[in-house]
Amino acid sequence: MSAWKAKRFWTAAEALACDGGFTVLLDGRAVKTPAKAALVVPTLAMAQAIAAEWDAQTGEVRPATMPVTRAANSAIDKIIPQRDEVVEIIAAYGQSDLLCYRAIGPAALVERQAAGWDPVLHWAAEALGAQLVATAGVMHVAQPPEALARLTARVAGMTEFQLAGLHDLVAISGSLVLALAVTERRLTPEEAWALSRIDENWQIEQWGADEEAAEMEAFRHVAFNDASRFYALCG
Repeated sequence: MSAWKAKRFWTAAEALACDGGFTVLLDGRAVKTPAKAALVVPTLAMAQAIAAEWDAQTGEVRPATMPVTRAANSAIDKIIPQRDEVVEIIAAYGQSDLLCYRAIGPAALVERQAAGWDPVLHWAAEALGAQLVATAGVMHVAQPPEALARLTARVAGMTEFQLAGLHDLVAISGSLVLALAVTERRLTPEEAWALSRIDENWQIEQWGADEEAAEMEAFRHVAFNDASRFYALCG
């Protein structure tokens, strides 16, 4: 038996102010999250983006085409009830940040990593007060406690909606530093994405692209840009 799938039942979606922020109505009925909580978001721009996603649905509702709605649902249903745990999960990436683990060879790859990643680590040291240690190879290197504390404080200072966007930026890139550089507008999403894929692009240059891997890469690229957009919509 096939699973039941929601179909469009509304004529128009509308974003408007409500108690505590902004919400979306479908023909006058307030949208709820999957956990049946009120969908209340922090900015009108975010509510308008969600309304646009609902209006774009034709026939069967496809959540995969509604990234802003899904991220807002995550903020409300998952992050608000367990904020401290989410902060801890995100901040933990600083202990093994992608930018801190470098290739031991070939020389061209080592140079490419240094040229791309060193300036961002220098920015983190100066702008965030978090000077992380880079190493060659995959053996774990302990990071200075004071640097990790500053990164954790930066994450903890975000709203639950900002955390939803940041979480995906970090999880997709493997780098808390790159993600924070995007949120702080030190890097554009495209610049950060390219820096996160230095190793993968090197391998493609040497051995060629795998079709299945390329499809997954494209999916992750879109998700990374969606996360950056959602963070920006937080205001």
